[in-house]
Amino acid sequence: MITKSLLGVAVATALLTNIAQAVELKVSHVRPQGATVDNDIRALADTIAKATNDSVTMRVYPASALGDYTVVQERISVGAVDMAVQPASAAADRRMQLGVLPYLANNYAEAREMFGPNGPVRVAMEDLYAKQDIKVLAAYPVYFGGVALNVDAELPADITAPKGIKIRVPGIKSFQLLADSLGYIGSPIAFSEAFTAVQTGVVDGVIGSGAEGYYASFRDVTKTYIPYNTHFEVWYLIVNGSTFADLSDDDQQAMLQASADWESTRWAAAEADQAANEKRLADNGATILAVSDAQKKALAEKIRAEAWPEIISDIGEDYANSVLNGL
Repeated sequence: MITKSLLGVAVATALLTNIAQAVELKVSHVRPQGATVDNDIRALADTIAKATNDSVTMRVYPASALGDYTVVQERISVGAVDMAVQPASAAADRRMQLGVLPYLANNYAEAREMFGPNGPVRVAMEDLYAKQDIKVLAAYPVYFGGVALNVDAELPADITAPKGIKIRVPGIKSFQLLADSLGYIGSPIAFSEAFTAVQTGVVDGVIGSGAEGYYASFRDVTKTYIPYNTHFEVWYLIVNGSTFADLSDDDQQAMLQASADWESTRWAAAEADQAANEKRLADNGATILAVSDAQKKALAEKIRAEAWPEIISDIGEDYANSVLNGL
């Protein structure tokens, strides 16, 4: 027979066990508080908390408060930060440039086939993350990229003609070669210094982002935006692999299901969000220079012929081709 005192001990022990198993995960992202991704990740946090009866909660750190995304990826790898939703860092593994290969996808349907669940690029990126003890819970499609300029500009008849305009490029080969192929003069500058570089005229614009990113970080120095569809930007919802493995099976499944639903919702919203952010730039005073489908096709053919061989060489030909041949 179980006495009341023994029952009380059992209940207390169970409560203490549940408290001990409850975890709060630190989640980093790169945009300011109130941005779309900030609202989205907080909504996911609420969903996961409810699905796990608060045994898994998430504290969100916006605006790179835990460090630049390259640093955060390294910290997630060693368990110093729990989670993030952010771009993949090629600084950790240059093969991750594969995810931002210029003109890899031409439209959202193609992008979803490549980067969505079980897509060949998605599977490759998940494998590269896993080698760093990082688990991918979901992809977060953001936009097709373009070029933002702090000067008035027009598109020449030959859209790839030299423009004599210096623009900031991220410090990875794929964007440096992309800028050159588009006719710009690429200048590698750290993101933290990019706004000041544009504001002071060190460079006249930036490449590496899209309308959402330019509105968030460069709208006050953007006079012209050109939606070339340079690359498809996907961020990943990632978690330290060991931290995830330490969760109960039920909590793991709840997180995986919530993350899958979250990703599906984002795929449905991403294209409309891109158009909305281009309008926000226009409403803020920027001129949007339309690029026709025929021009985008010509750019894609040129850049695949000129820039891809060198980028693929930097990634590793055998590895890159093993993924690209599956597209």
